[in-house]
Amino acid sequence: MSLKILLIGSRGRMGQAIQEIADKNDSTIIAACDAGDDPSIHISACDVVIDFSFHEVTFGIAELAVANSRPLIIGTTGHSKKERLSILEKTTRKIPLVWAGNYSIGVNTLNYLTRKAAAILGESYEPEVLEMHHHHKKDAPSGTAERLIDILRTEYSIKEDDVVHGREGYVGARLFNEIGVHSLRGGDIVGEHTVYFCGTGERIELTHRATDRRIFAKGAIRAAHWAVDKKYGLYNMEDVLGLSN
Repeated sequence: MSLKILLIGSRGRMGQAIQEIADKNDSTIIAACDAGDDPSIHISACDVVIDFSFHEVTFGIAELAVANSRPLIIGTTGHSKKERLSILEKTTRKIPLVWAGNYSIGVNTLNYLTRKAAAILGESYEPEVLEMHHHHKKDAPSGTAERLIDILRTEYSIKEDDVVHGREGYVGARLFNEIGVHSLRGGDIVGEHTVYFCGTGERIELTHRATDRRIFAKGAIRAAHWAVDKKYGLYNMEDVLGLSN
């Protein structure tokens, strides 16, 4: 039976991409909502809610999903720590919540490989992250880059204060226990992420390049199918793909 999706953020790039491919991925968009629409009148007819709207909207959508016991897939980015914590407190003991900065299967493979590479290479290889997006993107670094940073921080035991966002001026030599993060914006770049492991005499680069926004839409729909029979809790795409262990 086709999965019934309530889509929030239907006029955005991701919302449009999800609508384009839903029927080819065993799914039906029962309602496509955006600013000015009331999703509450459609919630009872859906199996799952997918939110690709704006971070200011997500908490209200989470409340609606919880009140109606519907799994929630969050694809919005740019949340403050306070916003994220509020949403997690609201949802994770009541509904299955899949929250990822990037729903691409390839990107989540990159996450997995980054963790494995860091474990193999160790502290003699210094990690840096570079991300590139189109000129319309408002937040930096991207949610995908934030996930990569979290993985590196965990593997290298690096504190949040030791993540350096760009470098300018006479900053001195690179510290041993830091991660450099660099964000580029321009043109119509869908999304590119590279993790560098810089050693003495060699450098390893792990790169994912997105050329079609539909890869993210396909991953979000896959997450929605996966979430419908899961117990309450917080999940990410690595859980969906079986890459968590």
